[in-house]
Amino acid sequence: MVSFRPTPTGMEIRHRHEVLTVEAWGADSVRVRAAPFRLPAESHGALDRPPPSPPPRVDADGDADVDRAVLVHGELTVTAAFDRRAAHPEPLLTFTRTSTGAELLAESREHFWLPGARVFRGDGGGGGGAYEIHQQFAAYDGERLHGMGQRTHGRLDLKGLALDLVHRNGEVSIPFVLSSRGYGLLWNLPAVGRAEFAENATRWQAGRAREIDYWLTAAPTPAGILARYADATGHPPELPRWASGFWQSKLRYRDQDELLAVAREHRRRGLPLSVIVADYFHWTAMGDYRFDPAEWPDPGAMVEELAEQGVELMVSVWPTVSPLAGSYPDYRDRGLLAGTAQGVECHQTIQDKGMAAPMPVAFYDPTNPETREFVWERVRRGYRDLGIRVFWLDACEPELSPAQPENLALYAGPGAETAGVYPRDNARLFAEGMAADSAGPAVLLCRSAWAGAQKYGAALWSGDIPATWASLRQQIRAGLAVALSGIPWWTTDIGGFHGGDARDPAYRELLVRWFQFGVFCPLFRLHGDREPRTPTSYAQTGGPNEVWSYGEEAYGIIAGLLHLRERLRPYLHEQMAAAARTGLPPMRPLFVDYPGDPRAWQVDDAFLFGPDVLVAPVAEAGRRDREVYLPAGTRWVCAATGETYDGGGTVTAAAPLDRIPVFTREGADVPLGADTGAGGAGAGVGAAAS
Repeated sequence: MVSFRPTPTGMEIRHRHEVLTVEAWGADSVRVRAAPFRLPAESHGALDRPPPSPPPRVDADGDADVDRAVLVHGELTVTAAFDRRAAHPEPLLTFTRTSTGAELLAESREHFWLPGARVFRGDGGGGGGAYEIHQQFAAYDGERLHGMGQRTHGRLDLKGLALDLVHRNGEVSIPFVLSSRGYGLLWNLPAVGRAEFAENATRWQAGRAREIDYWLTAAPTPAGILARYADATGHPPELPRWASGFWQSKLRYRDQDELLAVAREHRRRGLPLSVIVADYFHWTAMGDYRFDPAEWPDPGAMVEELAEQGVELMVSVWPTVSPLAGSYPDYRDRGLLAGTAQGVECHQTIQDKGMAAPMPVAFYDPTNPETREFVWERVRRGYRDLGIRVFWLDACEPELSPAQPENLALYAGPGAETAGVYPRDNARLFAEGMAADSAGPAVLLCRSAWAGAQKYGAALWSGDIPATWASLRQQIRAGLAVALSGIPWWTTDIGGFHGGDARDPAYRELLVRWFQFGVFCPLFRLHGDREPRTPTSYAQTGGPNEVWSYGEEAYGIIAGLLHLRERLRPYLHEQMAAAARTGLPPMRPLFVDYPGDPRAWQVDDAFLFGPDVLVAPVAEAGRRDREVYLPAGTRWVCAATGETYDGGGTVTAAAPLDRIPVFTREGADVPLGADTGAGGAGAGVGAAAS
């Protein structure tokens, strides 16, 4: 027997020990939860409260063989069917589009006998504990799946891939997928697990969780799906005006004089600069969050001088706490550190200040409200009181050694169940602190994130990536996947992080091409550990990484790109304002704006920068032209030649070293300029129809 019961927000279904609920959760959207015996009272997912929407309609029907309940909520219809003829019947959900009846997604049993579509393995601690969980859906021929955070597999379409639901350096797990069939699905569990987008089934798995919890929307367009997702998980703030310019960084400026010399040289050369970075080991000890006076004798004066030049100072803040830090006993004795399931409360080793060799360090626990208050008070005294308002939240996966998040013990719960929220709650720490100080929206450069992090001002970057052409190609797709995962603020280390020799002509070509890509990314930032490299420790500095470090030819092109970015900033802020209102990211795949064009869904190496600019990066050594598909439904203008092309076809665009193919939508007014001062993207691009 199965029972269907309408509720004020949806319906509840009970069968044997399982309770299953389907609730309206925003326009055209529902939240589905299931568990043995009872649903947990507490959730650490991204769905705090349902967005406003009309109540759903729930009806029960059926026939001699099948019991049914149907929930209709805008464009989404959910049918729960219980087929009594099955050997082991269970209620199965099917999601359809209300206006057409087209099937979007349906639950699928793992086996016709047992198990079913929703699987809870393990004893669950007598019914109130945790289980290994599976949720299986049908697979569909021709379906394209996108999103899932940031990965290094180099694919935009995820169909056929199996993905770990865990954070690693360069691998950011945001379990939201957008389907070409017209739905979006958030797996609302921060547990360590796996998602499999196979040919025979789609399956979500959590190694340890207390319920199945997911959200599904059926908005009619990709842009609508992203809007519904932002409504459900949080809208980003508007990007502050200062943050859209050029960010300068190298592995580590060792002291105040070195950093200021770089900022002064930018000013002397007339080069735009918005942010410069004091990277790791500027502190006295990890966890104390203040400048080392031996290297930074007057940080207040430094911040003041930079401000006079219109430059913000960003400081690196790691979640690591050294046992040599003056505040370490407070962290330890007040229970503010991440614990461990086994072993001492240390999860990483590094050679911090005062260490003769690498030593174990701990991580603070941002899921604990008391930790968030304690850390922010130290950040306020060490940085905010100096006028610093942009923070680099590095290693915030957190970066565990060994990489076993299941060994974490957090305020939110066991690491196996909750590790996914660590970077999100780390961003929350700083966003709440900035808000309490009335310091404006937070801009937080983060190496990791989870669903909902965008509402805290998390700007994701792609981690410590190689300085290779293959890596550049991966970054294009990674950035588009992040955009489809709800985070509109994104960037890379221009030139890659690991390696790159400023004296090498081959590397200079890669750097130029990466800059041409970077100028059209939401954030525009140079960083990297250049040759000669040294082992990780407080003595590191890294090779030269200023724009004038790469020879005259590269410098001329890059300088032009810096000025191009300045012209683009008003246009970019229009897109950032739209992102804050609607969840539509400024950098996005072609199909977001042209979902009716089948070929637009296939393009994964070019992108739209707002609605009016199409960018086709060059990501192969020695390449001096490339094919560009122009979406159907509009006409496109070559930014350099002014030639106009009908959409729906491919052009072969010239791409000499000083420019990449850029096209604008006919009638758009985008300030690319006839040239960029010294070459660069948008200048002199030739194209021939093919």
